[in-house]
This record gives sequence, structure tokens and C-alpha cells, in this order.
Amino acid sequence: MITHEIVLPIVLPAVIAAVIALTMRRDIALARTASLASAVALLLLAIALVSLASDGSVRTYALGGWPAPFGIVLVLDRLSALMLLLTAVLAVAVLLYAVNGWDTRGRHFHALLQFQLMGLNGAFLTGDFFNLFVFFEVLLIASYGLMAHGGGARRVGAGVRYVVVNLAASVLFLFAVGLLYAVTGTLNMADLAVKVPDVAAADQALLRSGALLLLLVFAVKGALVPLHFWLPDTYANAPAPVAALFAVLTKVGAYAIIRLFTLAFGEGAGDAAWLAAPWLMPAAMLTLLLGMFGVLAARRLGAMVSFAVLGSMGTLLIAVALFTPPALSAALYYLLHSTLAAGALFLVADLVAERRAGHGDTLVAAPAFAQSGLVGALFLLGAIAMAGLPPMSGFIGKLLILDAARDAFNRNWIWSLMLSTSLLAIIGFARGGSSLFWKSASFPGGLDARQLTRPALTITAAGLLLAANAALVVFAGPVTRYLDATAAQLFAPAGYIDAVLGAEGGNE
Repeated sequence: MITHEIVLPIVLPAVIAAVIALTMRRDIALARTASLASAVALLLLAIALVSLASDGSVRTYALGGWPAPFGIVLVLDRLSALMLLLTAVLAVAVLLYAVNGWDTRGRHFHALLQFQLMGLNGAFLTGDFFNLFVFFEVLLIASYGLMAHGGGARRVGAGVRYVVVNLAASVLFLFAVGLLYAVTGTLNMADLAVKVPDVAAADQALLRSGALLLLLVFAVKGALVPLHFWLPDTYANAPAPVAALFAVLTKVGAYAIIRLFTLAFGEGAGDAAWLAAPWLMPAAMLTLLLGMFGVLAARRLGAMVSFAVLGSMGTLLIAVALFTPPALSAALYYLLHSTLAAGALFLVADLVAERRAGHGDTLVAAPAFAQSGLVGALFLLGAIAMAGLPPMSGFIGKLLILDAARDAFNRNWIWSLMLSTSLLAIIGFARGGSSLFWKSASFPGGLDARQLTRPALTITAAGLLLAANAALVVFAGPVTRYLDATAAQLFAPAGYIDAVLGAEGGNE
């Protein structure tokens, strides 16, 4: 059965981006309509692909009809379908927020955003490490354009640092894939999984070096300590809707780590089995600790959310580093939660900054501003979610991770760190909320003189992400069952390998 819909999440935004750039760059209304229509279509398509993948089958699409491992192959399984859905939900919310004025502050916003979606979707679907590199570069180009949207010295400076770091990571990526290709003769993920166990002892050092270089590259993308330094400044200075979309960028690094080290360097990898585990766990712990201390020390709401994203990556990768099916299922739940919560909080930070003339999102008391009650409620829900308190999904996510770590040899360290850093997050967000809303309510001067009349879609966009976060709680049973099945599929890579290498040039 030919399933051309697998390639559509890449083709659709690529075509729409080109159409917008070539024919709609001077008509913002048309560009908005095309971009929103594309995002909604991607959301509907992602829902269909999740439904398709939920039967447990792994489906492939061989571009040009060339069989793997020689041709480019796209692979749809439970994990890739889940990441497509998460990206589409975030994209719709970001566009709802951006069309109320942010997209007019610079040029080519909608074309760049569509190219960004193309890169994200391609990274999640590709079954080949060289094409993963290509999609990473598409992401880098589009994300720099979005990062600099609207201009400003701080924004451009942060964007330059972001590009320099990621270009260095790209060079390392090429070295890594070169080493792996020299040892195994392939870059196809499934074929690599077949050949890694048979690598001769004399070539094990090269194999391990290539795999660890890839881990280093993915750690840069995921902002793991000590390679995290680009994230707080980049996210805090990015335009609000761009920062909200960037919430999923770090998850690309986490996705790549999960894919590589369960498929090619998992249990069946012989001497190279679970190669990443001893390196990933301590780095993830330090990332969590540093991120939550950053939340406590931040002086702006945007910076606070940026450090919370950093800390959430530490929590996520602690679960991944356990490399067990229950822990990976918990990690995927936390991945969904943290992406939605961070996206919502970045939008809330902008709602605050736009309403506090002369003060922005600085955590100081200022005259009360328009819609402070509604914005404060959104902040409260987002802060509760990010800190991991009930009734939002962060509480369930952390509980699942703690439960999955019960049998780990270092469980006392994991439990102590996660509980203590949750307290730091609570204190940090409570301090920020107190300055922005409670102290400002009694600050002399009354309501801010600037009464904003921005359309309700800005509030709706933030509310949509928080509603999606709450849906993870309401539908926790079905969601965790899907994630349990996803983790089980990842730890049984034979199905993936058979689907890719048995495709014989067809699309099934």
C-alpha cells in the first residue's frame, strides 16, 4: 500500500514557503492566510499519521523509489508521528499569536516559519543520518532568520552566537558521520543498527568516537551542560512567537539521542551497547540543576522561562539516560508537557511585556496593567505546569519519571535532585508572579496609561497551549498507553529495521 502522506509534512510547508516568498511577500493578509492554512493542514495530517502509526506498524517512504540503504527513506513510527503532532500544535498556536502584529515587525516571517516546520518535520521523519544533517541545516537557516525578526542589537547579537555555536556543531556532525561511514559503510539508521554489532574489535575505537561525537552534537542541540550557554540568551531575546516555537527545537536533540541510542547503540550493539548512558546522566543532572538555579536568579520573565526550558531538558534526559521502557515512556510524557508549557509561558511573557510600558517583563513592581487578572491566571497555570505541581501535567510527568527510577542504582540522587529543583522552580516562579501581579496591584499609579487593544487571538494562543497541557492530564490514560507502546517499539528495533531494509524500493 502506497502511503504518500508520509512525505506531505515535508512537502507542504516547503511549497507554501516558496509560494509565500515569491508571490505574497508584499501582501501580509494573503501570507497569513496561506501560513495558517498550512499549519492547520499539518495539524490534521499529524492527527491522521498518529492514528495510522498507532497500530504499531512502521511505514516507510522511499524517495524516488530507491531502496534503502542506498536511497533516501522516510520512516513513520509512533515516535515520529508523536513529534509531528506536537510540532503542529505548537505551530498553530504560534501563528495565532503572530498574526496580530508580530509578523509585520520584519520581513519574510511566514516563509521562514514554514521552512522551519519543513526542517522540523524532516528531522523527525528521516531514516538517514546524512539527511538528518541536511534538515538540521534547514532548521539553522530558518531559525536564524526568525531569531533576528524585528531587529535590535541584543536580538541580532544573540542570533549570531546561536548560529556560531550551531555551525560548530554542524562541523562536528560531518566528522561524526564520516567516522561512522568509514567503519560501517552506511548512514542509514536501520542499516547502521545491523552493522554496528559486527564491527571488528580493531575498529571499535572509531565507532565509539563517531557515536560519541554524534552525542556531543545532539547535546548542543538539546542544550546539555556544558554546551548549554547559547540557549538562555537566545530564547530570552527571540521574538515571543519565535521563542515559543523554539520550545520544540531542543526536543530535536532529545529525539535524535533517543533514536540513535535505542536503534543503533541499544541492547543489540555488542560492545557499544548503551554507549551514551554513562555520559548522558551526569550531564542531564547538571543541566537540571543549573537551569533551576537560573529560574531562581532570573531578573526578567523571558529569561526565567528560558532557564526553565534548560532545566526541563535536564529532567527529560535524566529519564532518557535510564534507558528502560518505563523511563522512556515517562520521558516522552514529560517532553510533551514541557514543550507546551514553555511555549505558553513565552507567549505570556510577551503579553506582560507589551502591557508594561517602560518596564517590559522585568521582575519589578510597576503600575497595574490592562487585563492583569487574565494574564496573571495564564501565568499561574503555566508556572504550576512548569514547576511540576498538581493539577497540571508537569506533576504527572515528574511522578512517572520518579517511579521509573525506583530500581536505578542512582535513584537517591535522581529523586533528591528532582524534588529539590522543583522547589527552586516553585520559589522562582512565585517570586516572579509576586513582582509582576501581586505587588504591582498595589503599586502607585493605577492602571498603565497604555491600554492595549490587541485582538483576543493573543490570549487564545497562550490559552490553547495551556489547554493542550491540561488535556495531557484529562487524557492521561490513553496518552500513557500510547507512550508505553512507543517506548516498547523503540526497545524492539527489529520491526523498524525490517520495515526499512525490507521495503525493496517501495513505499509502504
